[in-house]
Amino acid sequence: MGITQISKTKTFDGFHYQYSHQASTTNCEMRFAIFIPPQASENNKVPVLYWLSGLTCTDENFMQKAGGLKMAAELGMAIVTPDTSPRGEGVPDDDSCDGKPAYDFGLGAGFYVNATQEPWQKNYQMYDYVLTELPKLIEQYFPVTSKRAISGHSMGGHGALVLALRNPEIFTSVSAFSPICNPVNAPWGKKAFTNYLGANTQEWQQYDASILMAKATKIVPTLVHQGIYDNFLTEQLMPETLLHSAKQTNYPLQFEQVEGYDHSYYFIASFIEQHLSFHKQHLSLT
Repeated sequence: MGITQISKTKTFDGFHYQYSHQASTTNCEMRFAIFIPPQASENNKVPVLYWLSGLTCTDENFMQKAGGLKMAAELGMAIVTPDTSPRGEGVPDDDSCDGKPAYDFGLGAGFYVNATQEPWQKNYQMYDYVLTELPKLIEQYFPVTSKRAISGHSMGGHGALVLALRNPEIFTSVSAFSPICNPVNAPWGKKAFTNYLGANTQEWQQYDASILMAKATKIVPTLVHQGIYDNFLTEQLMPETLLHSAKQTNYPLQFEQVEGYDHSYYFIASFIEQHLSFHKQHLSLT
């Protein structure tokens, strides 16, 4: 299992890299980006924050727009950003919109699930890719520890919450911006889950953060930011379902609803330093 360097750029005395590799989980070539802070070396390995991006995004969005690399350099934290779906020749896509790719399903919209339906099953195994294959690769080739935190935005916020809630022994902490909190009842989630997972809605529940939090027996420190001016707030994101689940189980969810902010990376850039500090605190405790 090897990796191919695409780019290398110095920033804040650390380095931002892009790599590609042939992934066994998704059966295609995948691309990821990684920021290595200046403190990292073979004799001083650093912890990792995995960032999962939202619909239509790639590994580039967070690295270029979030404004988090300066603080990551100060904190001594690596950041890894995978792509949001498998890609490449032979990977199926949704061309149902008058022959044009749909933004909310298919390429760029893997939803961080393991697809069970054809033709998606062969490639769309993003849950296993993020949980197992990518971290194994990162820990093999880069000066990082096995300490992992996870965060994300929108579809990626959904993925981060699901991965952490299902694997509390692996992730020290989780945070999200504008996550899809109850995808089994949201239009985006219903479309994706029907196609990737089939018509049995019971199978969907393993990928729903609100349902998982209501059943949680182990705690992962959790921080969520939600902008009140978010266009997708009511129909797609449904944060009230996550808050209800946290209240049911006394789950220590730190939820911050902020006036005036929307769904964009301007919102993420405004609070990313708070999220990085939150993760560093918990990464340092383990």
